[in-house]
Amino acid sequence: MSARAIMFQGTGSDVGKSLIVAGLARALTLRGLKVAPFKPQNMSNNAAVTTDGGEIGRAQALQARAARRPMTVHMNPVLLKPQSEIGSQVVVQGRVIGNAKASAYQAMKPQLMNTVLESFHHLAADADIVLVEGAGSASEINLRAGDIANMGFAQAVQIPVVLIGDIDRGGVIASLVGTQAVIAPADAARIAGFLVNKFRGDPALFASGINEIAQRTGWTSLGLIPHFSDARRLPAEDALGLAERGSSGGQRPKVVILAYPRISNFDEFDPLRLEDGIDLQFLRPGTPIPGDASIVILPGSKATIADLAALRDAGWDIDLIAHLRRGGRVLGICGGYQMLGRMISDPDGHEGASGSVTGLGLLDVETTLTDDKALREVQGTLMDGQLSFHGYEMHIGRTEGLATQRPFLTFSDGRRDGAITADGLVAGCYVHGLFADDGLRSHWLRGLGSTTSGLVYETDVDTTLDAFAAHLERYVDVDRILALASKPAPPVATTGS
Repeated sequence: MSARAIMFQGTGSDVGKSLIVAGLARALTLRGLKVAPFKPQNMSNNAAVTTDGGEIGRAQALQARAARRPMTVHMNPVLLKPQSEIGSQVVVQGRVIGNAKASAYQAMKPQLMNTVLESFHHLAADADIVLVEGAGSASEINLRAGDIANMGFAQAVQIPVVLIGDIDRGGVIASLVGTQAVIAPADAARIAGFLVNKFRGDPALFASGINEIAQRTGWTSLGLIPHFSDARRLPAEDALGLAERGSSGGQRPKVVILAYPRISNFDEFDPLRLEDGIDLQFLRPGTPIPGDASIVILPGSKATIADLAALRDAGWDIDLIAHLRRGGRVLGICGGYQMLGRMISDPDGHEGASGSVTGLGLLDVETTLTDDKALREVQGTLMDGQLSFHGYEMHIGRTEGLATQRPFLTFSDGRRDGAITADGLVAGCYVHGLFADDGLRSHWLRGLGSTTSGLVYETDVDTTLDAFAAHLERYVDVDRILALASKPAPPVATTGS
């Protein structure tokens, strides 16, 4: 195995690990290296369908794109999709193996290490360098036993670690130095250098801060990364960023997305967020649906029945009726489509206790949650057959009823999906990613009475990745990172670290 590897861990969540790995993947790819991104364990309800028929976190999908490699389940062998405050669906090498509460999952982790190592070495066999992303915070010593996501993995394959701190949130010196103070000495010795991310202002003003961190830890400074404003143009994986992902003001058509607690695949609305011709708003529970909304979108959900209850608790069910009476439109996608129907049945308890709940009754359909999960890319035409689309399916459940006789989409293989009311005001479908299709998005915006910007979304993502790669080449010691990367230990069976 010729590949070298290096791991990027953070002092906390949302410090920029995913984006830095994506930027370095593009930078090293442009240098002519064959790069493989890898994240042992991810927790996200934003997922992508891989070319080998599974699912991985959206961050790894972006990193694969940055590395100009096809997505594979091995890039993210363990994906946790939260369904409640204490439990998640567990996806291993792209396939759902069941649900687990947090305490039960801790007991599962040592057994998952072999699978994680198998995927890592699979990638390393076909790469010059593997860029490994950690999860959450490296200083969560309460989770260190059996760890597969951070230092447990780094020790298992014996690769160096770069620790990333976020200066924008404050306390970056304490977070970096404090990480060394609380982790085990053997783990601290794995850290070869550090990066300070999201800096604003004059870098000279933080030179003494960089020196202080280096002196107190003995780690090498690998760069002070200025805030990259165009990062907002790239798909985000963490729902923590939703509050910042919208525009407001003016007389533009208002597009409202209901951000219930277990919202999933919300990155599919990024193309809308980049359009200047609409006012896009994500609503958290507790905020009523505005009376001047043009359309309300019910997005995907990792826990449809629980999020339907949250929707009702927020009073949005009443708001939706008032919205429709004013002539507004409603679109449901995946879990949101299921909510629009008359009934959702979960006979096998996929989302908790078995049983059925009454839906919103805005479409004459009923859904039964099933064992089979649809994971595939799809293409076809809209209901009128005049406009093409491409997207992906990622759902469990079978939806049937009279409204499906007026389908919203027709796939290229002849299958039909979704439903739309006779007056065209309420529609739903299972397909994600529709708004990334430039032609469909422009058509949809014109239907709202909006102008279109001419955004070519996929090109825009690649252009932004190129720009961020250049940003990192300027402010990060990429050569030093390459020199630090080392060949991992050969694969051996393990029962955890």
